[in-house]
Amino acid sequence: MTLTMTLVRHGRTHFNARRILQGRCDSPLTRDGRAGVRATARHLARTPFTAAWASPSGRAVATAVELLRPHPDVPLRTDPDLREYAFGIYEQRPERVLDEVVAWPDLVTDVLAGTHPGLPGGEPGADFMDRTRDVFARIADTHRDGHVLVVGHGLALGAYLATVDEVGLVPLPNASVSTVEVEPDGTARITSLAVDVAGQGHVAARPMRTPTPVPSVA
Repeated sequence: MTLTMTLVRHGRTHFNARRILQGRCDSPLTRDGRAGVRATARHLARTPFTAAWASPSGRAVATAVELLRPHPDVPLRTDPDLREYAFGIYEQRPERVLDEVVAWPDLVTDVLAGTHPGLPGGEPGADFMDRTRDVFARIADTHRDGHVLVVGHGLALGAYLATVDEVGLVPLPNASVSTVEVEPDGTARITSLAVDVAGQGHVAARPMRTPTPVPSVA
């Protein structure tokens, strides 16, 4: 009765290639990005998917549709809570513009801890982490067993993985594959992490440090 979730980050986009923040805005897949997704689709062609979910962002849906071509009987559903973290006024701007305001490791550490108040016009870290936990809990509750494909974004998928294990935000290459197994009691474990089956590299994957655990209060 174990549920297996295969998490795939969307393919490389034009904004990824140009190091422009996307968040809630969107950008189409590049030619190389589409090729990477097709490589991941071939890798997952024999995976016995029983359900599929994606962020409603165009880049995630386009990726999911390609991944499901070998699985024509598996319908695709979207959930708005799988969307990427909202970067507010920094979306559609170069990553370096945000880096001049706050270091990426500091921002993401605070977002994962739920303590970041949110960038101007953006999303508070607590809200982001709450919806991320909630959407994966709903998926697990809807599918108690089987094998579910979930297509999403680098920070959003990484944030969920960080709730499963204290891995910090692992850089997820475009079209990379991570796998989580969820037991009926809700216990989850990561069984594979950021596997770059498409050979896309870390062009659009930003590293960060593992957050320091907060001591418990007796």
